Amino acid sequence: MRNRNLRLLTYFVMGYMTLAFVWWSVLLWTKNQDAYRAKIELQQIGMAAEGVIKTPMDFYTSERYQELKKAYHRQERMILGETIFLSLSLLAGLYVIYIGYRREVKASQQQRNFLLSITHELKSPIAGIRLALETISKRGDQLPADKRQQLSERGIKESDRLNKLVEDLLLSARLENAYQFHQEPVDLVELTTKITNRLRHQHSDARIELVIGEDVAQVHGDQQALNSVVLNLIENALKYSGEQKFVSVSIENTDEAVVLSVKDQGIGISADDKQRIFEKFYRVGSEDTRRTKGTGLGLFIVKELVRAHQGQIKVSDNRPQGTIFKVSFPALTA
Repeated sequence: MRNRNLRLLTYFVMGYMTLAFVWWSVLLWTKNQDAYRAKIELQQIGMAAEGVIKTPMDFYTSERYQELKKAYHRQERMILGETIFLSLSLLAGLYVIYIGYRREVKASQQQRNFLLSITHELKSPIAGIRLALETISKRGDQLPADKRQQLSERGIKESDRLNKLVEDLLLSARLENAYQFHQEPVDLVELTTKITNRLRHQHSDARIELVIGEDVAQVHGDQQALNSVVLNLIENALKYSGEQKFVSVSIENTDEAVVLSVKDQGIGISADDKQRIFEKFYRVGSEDTRRTKGTGLGLFIVKELVRAHQGQIKVSDNRPQGTIFKVSFPALTA
């Protein structure tokens, strides 16, 4: 409600300023015409009194009238030029104000979404860990070994989730403060294989396919950063894959680059959202209606890390449904 009232007030002020300027321009133009007519009458009376002219036609063919007419047209051009210049300046100013307002509203909405999502993302694993520990503490002696093992694994899984969230928050902050990477040759195939194997174990209900091309070259980069890129892309694909989770991951060489592709058959991404999904804290929809977990940091981190490695990332539609993320890194030549 507050944002709507502020938007209406902004539109009212912009409209009022525009109408006031239009009225000022019309008034100035009218005053110039009135002044021109008054000067004509005054000159006619003066010239008639001096005996320079005898008829009105003599006045309109006189040199004084021609000079008066030229001065009037100069004044018209000056008013027109000032009107155009000030109109463009006013429109530019209003546009800057509008863009600034939209940016503030967007930042406020993103901040609200982030606070809502981060609150949920923190509370959920903490509650899961607490529940597992309380159950083991109070009923540990009564629980069978497999149940205790299950609770322990659940607590570890939730702690890993919490740890990843903290790492993403720290990494996103570092990326905005000239974070220094430890560059070294990295085997992207080995790194991706380890990640897919771990995710297969964590997501037993999902199918993760890994396709590796022939003689895939190494890349020059930071091991931890590249690990974050691959992990975020695959987890993001799993998150939005719906009930039938199938993610295809491939690595291949193309034109002096190593290309990592992550394909899913999920809900897909709209054309408008494709332009914004790499923004910090941006998530599709609103936190009040969104069901998927996340903070809106994953793809932002991926984009920044890929850019830091002189790579490129592209997003496109999968067929018949879903999304394809393609990341290319410069291949490390021998």
